[in-house]
Amino acid sequence: MANVSIRDVARHAGVSVGTVSNVLNRPDAVSPDSVTKVQAAIEALGYVRNEAARKLRAGVSATVGFVVLDGQNPFYYDVIRGAEDEASRHGIAILYGATDEDVKRERVYLDLFEEQQVRGLLIAPYGDVNRRLERLRERGIGAVLVDRFSGENKFSSVSVDNVAGGRMAVEHLVATGRRRIAFVGGPFEMRQATDRLAGARVAAEGAEVPVDLEVIATAAMGVADGAAAGERILRRRAAERPDAVFAVNDLVALGLLQSLVGDRRVMVPEEIAIIGFDDISFAAAAAVPLSSMRQPSKVIGMTALRVLLEEAADPDLIPRQTVFQPELVVRRSTDPHR
Repeated sequence: MANVSIRDVARHAGVSVGTVSNVLNRPDAVSPDSVTKVQAAIEALGYVRNEAARKLRAGVSATVGFVVLDGQNPFYYDVIRGAEDEASRHGIAILYGATDEDVKRERVYLDLFEEQQVRGLLIAPYGDVNRRLERLRERGIGAVLVDRFSGENKFSSVSVDNVAGGRMAVEHLVATGRRRIAFVGGPFEMRQATDRLAGARVAAEGAEVPVDLEVIATAAMGVADGAAAGERILRRRAAERPDAVFAVNDLVALGLLQSLVGDRRVMVPEEIAIIGFDDISFAAAAAVPLSSMRQPSKVIGMTALRVLLEEAADPDLIPRQTVFQPELVVRRSTDPHR
């Protein structure tokens, strides 16, 4: 039977609507005989409780919106999983959309989640969304930034220290004897890219030996962008190539690996060492296992959801910035002995 209501269940069981409601919400307050009748009616009619509608009637949405930069990036998949694990403990569902680094798509998802009146919003922003998030907050929809530090402290954020990660990556390359290092990444409208480059520059400038750091910009943060950057490097004479690359993330690093160890057989790491960022699941399984700066992706998602729910329960909480430290994971792409 389609669209079975609580009234249909009550009629079939021969009890009041209030009794059915009590069976669903407070079964200890109902006689065992009534519980048996109602459960039998529910099974016979195929009644499915509309939990979202129930919570909306109570003034509390059962959903949280999550806007991510790239749904195909395993890093964001793990962040979402972490948020979902925490949400399930609270009986909440996560609705998410990927912007693919597109401001218009980002605006579409923000409009959608506002119309859905979600309990709150998690967002890994691409554009400048502060004014829009302030408007949502005025309507009772709070927001927490994910994978983006909130420098202005207008909103809570959960992120990793990207500057420290960039510094640690280049310090590792310098320690392995590399002196001509390329930072491959972009777009630089994204805070993650600018912060990781800033950290790389700190390491290069602070090195005890002369280090040349060049920037090879990419239009996005995907495998194809890394492969294109690798082709640009291969067009140079061998003496003019960098001897190491710090890629803005693991997808770009994996694209570089595809180009460099392909038909032209550049030796990684003997000729060019490569380190990425995120330590996604594919990093260790690459043709040349990839060194990377590990982010605690699931913990980031769990923490962000927890902060969001705490602020939804108490809107007067002062915004807080949770920053995790990245971890250097060394594999064969920078150390031939691994």
